Amino acid sequence: MNRKGILVVISGFSGVGKGTLVRRLMERYKEQYALSVSATTREPREGEQDGREYFFRKKEEFEKLIANDELLEYASYCGNYYGTPKAYVEDQMAQGRDVILEIELQGALKIKEKRPDTFLVYVMPPDARTLVDRLTNRGTETPEKVHERLTRALEEADEVAKYEFVVINDDLDRSAEELHQLIEVQHNKIDRNLEFISQVQRELKAYLKGEQ
Repeated sequence: MNRKGILVVISGFSGVGKGTLVRRLMERYKEQYALSVSATTREPREGEQDGREYFFRKKEEFEKLIANDELLEYASYCGNYYGTPKAYVEDQMAQGRDVILEIELQGALKIKEKRPDTFLVYVMPPDARTLVDRLTNRGTETPEKVHERLTRALEEADEVAKYEFVVINDDLDRSAEELHQLIEVQHNKIDRNLEFISQVQRELKAYLKGEQ
């Protein structure tokens, strides 16, 4: 039985540690997962490589991707385009890897609309105080910015019910393992195994007819 990969979209409040959680998952199970690489029109920063941090594209090239429906989703931010190329995701899934895409809530829901088989997971803090502490302890956020991010988190909380599972990021190792197990379970869903079930049916029919 050939196992096809699953597209897993990870979202979460700013400061919840979703990026760290995804990195820990990739470290533990690097053969199973592929991290989706986004395309962007912004210029590469020092040390960044095309195809690793991003697929760097000219504006005209990116708009051609949009016109040809070659992106799962895209958005414009600070004068640059950002988007998720379909080809990379589908190639990795065809090789049997589960593709992890860390993206904000609105983009995640757009992908789910286009691809209903996408698995949506929302990362939450154990409580509001922990989220406040994580944002404050970064040392890079002004009080105004912390307030802005907490306000955004409160707004996003109304939409979390549109996701399928929540992972509480309180203990990094435990949360990474929980996320892995949730993804593993998705492979056993009936609607992902209809072809396999049909194959067994055909084999049984052949056996009963004396063909095997």
